[in-house]
Amino acid sequence: MYSGKNLLMPGVSKREVLAWASYDFANSGYTTVILTAVYNAFFVSVVAENAVWATFAWTLTITLSNLLSIAVIPVISALADAKANKRFWLAVMTGICCMSTATLAYTGPGTLASAVILIIISNTAFNAGVSLNSAFLSELAKPEAFGKVSGWGWSFGYLGGIVSLAACLLIVFEGQKAGLPADVYVPYTAMSTATIFFVMALPMLLYVKERSKPKNISFEKTFKRIRKESADSFRLLKRYPEFLKFCACGLFYQAGIAVVITLSAVYAQLVMKFTTAQTISLILVVNITAAIGAFVFGYVQDRLGHKKTLALTILLWIVMGVMAAFSQGPVTFWIAANIAGVAMGSSQSAGRAVVAVFAPAGELAQFYSAWNVAVWGANVLGPITYGTVTWLTSGDQRTAILVTTLFFVIGLLILRWVRLPSKTSC
Repeated sequence: MYSGKNLLMPGVSKREVLAWASYDFANSGYTTVILTAVYNAFFVSVVAENAVWATFAWTLTITLSNLLSIAVIPVISALADAKANKRFWLAVMTGICCMSTATLAYTGPGTLASAVILIIISNTAFNAGVSLNSAFLSELAKPEAFGKVSGWGWSFGYLGGIVSLAACLLIVFEGQKAGLPADVYVPYTAMSTATIFFVMALPMLLYVKERSKPKNISFEKTFKRIRKESADSFRLLKRYPEFLKFCACGLFYQAGIAVVITLSAVYAQLVMKFTTAQTISLILVVNITAAIGAFVFGYVQDRLGHKKTLALTILLWIVMGVMAAFSQGPVTFWIAANIAGVAMGSSQSAGRAVVAVFAPAGELAQFYSAWNVAVWGANVLGPITYGTVTWLTSGDQRTAILVTTLFFVIGLLILRWVRLPSKTSC
């Protein structure tokens, strides 16, 4: 057992770690409300007007945003490493994400193009922020405590999702009470989400110190290095073959997670016939489960080992996928959703901690960039596969969720062949 003090690197206070974790609190509202619980279903049913291609249009939008992320994030990460200004870039990406998310409040029927553009911009900026924030982990925590400290962030993050969902539920209830149609009040959940994101991101942006050192090279050389290191994400993987295997594992299991994040509300409303209020209530409870999972599995990870813990969480995802595909009533679906909650918090936290185990000092942002390329590749692969299956099967969401489960199976098989560095137990 470690005390809170000796979990942290010298000079790092608990207050600073809490400020770092506040960014997870801040940005979780975006994924929870915009991608998972509310706006995705609103996009399919209202913005795309329930066309046969509506689910495919949503998944294609998410795919485009993640393709843009793959192109942009390595450049930003290389700049952040060269100039030691991760916090500056984090502030820029946070501002872009919050502004474009707030503007979603003005979308509705007949605004398909605007909604698509705003989702692409906001999700790209969100992805960049996640990468930059994660790169601070090994500057704050000791290697033996990566799992715990990462778990603190993820669990605090799910609390942020709960707060954002509670605010949205209030908006929905007030809108229904006033007799307004959903296309009037649902978009304002985006405004609420953006406000919470901005306010709760401030502690991270104001109080967490930048401990990396600038490399003191000119902008021209930095730009050349950026071009070189864009390809270097792949060279890095060649230099670290075990990390390459881990990224391949992440590509598949994260593809499954991406489907759950971006399409769970669509599945709940189209297949299980949940209302907007019921869907928000379900995701709210799942966020509580996810917060508990992230916190508890952070400790399990440092005791049981990173690899075994991640394997356990992927097994939970497989169970969830099978249950969701064959659910005929709300009870079974609620159970499956809460299994997903436990797996969500723990697997995301475990993945971030494992990257910190692999990353040498001085290449933190680069390793997280390479990992996030795999994650965003997964965010392309998973949703577009799901959307294509629904399109080809005339909207068969159950078949699509079974295909999604195969991603978890493949990820688990690859994980068997990953060897973690000897500095950690596995």
